Amino acid sequence: MTRPLKTTVLISGTGSNLQALIDAAAAPDHGARIVVVISDRPEVKALERAAAAGIPTEVVSWRASSGREQFTTAVCDAAERNGARAMILAGFMRILAPVAMERFPAAIINTHPALLPAFPGAHAVPQALAHGVKLTGVTIHFVDEEVDHGPIIYQEAVAVDPGDTEDELQARIQAAEHRVYPMVVDAFCRGRLDVDGRMVNWRESL
Repeated sequence: MTRPLKTTVLISGTGSNLQALIDAAAAPDHGARIVVVISDRPEVKALERAAAAGIPTEVVSWRASSGREQFTTAVCDAAERNGARAMILAGFMRILAPVAMERFPAAIINTHPALLPAFPGAHAVPQALAHGVKLTGVTIHFVDEEVDHGPIIYQEAVAVDPGDTEDELQARIQAAEHRVYPMVVDAFCRGRLDVDGRMVNWRESL
C-alpha cells in the first residue's frame, strides 16, 4: 500500500470517533489520510468537525435513495471520486449493501460497542446492561455482508460497574474506542493486517 493510505470516514451523528481519527491522522507518521467524510444525514456535528479540520465532506442522503443498493453505490461513488481506497465507519448507522464489499474488498472497517459476537446491532450497550454481563467492550472488525459479523481485528474489554447507567457505560466504551480505533486504522493502512478467513493476524513490522 502507498502511505499514507487515502481513506473516507462514514458518519451519521456527532462524530466523536471521527474526531479521534482526525486528531491521529494529523501526525506526520500516521498511516491514514482522510480525504473525505461522508454522511447519510445533513447538518450533523460530525460534518462540522470535518470542516473545521479542512476535510472535504459529502452528504449521501438515505431518504433520497431508492434503496440500500442505490444508496451504497452512491456512497462508494463519493468515496472513489475523492480518491479513497478504504472506508472507516465511525458511528455510521446504515447497513451497506454487498456492492461496497465488492468495490472495497477487505478495506471497510467498523467499530462496535460490545465484544462480538455478543450483542450485535444498534442497541449493544443497553442489551449488555439488561443481560447483566460483567464485561463488555469494543470490537473493531472488517465489514462483510452480515451485520457486525466480519473478521475481528481487535477487541478490548470494558468493565460493567454495579449501578452503571447506559450513558456511563457508553462513555467508558467510547473512551476506549477513541484510543484504539486510530491505532487499528493506522495498522491497517500500514499493511500490518493479514486476513485469512475469519482470522486477522497482526504483523509486527512490514
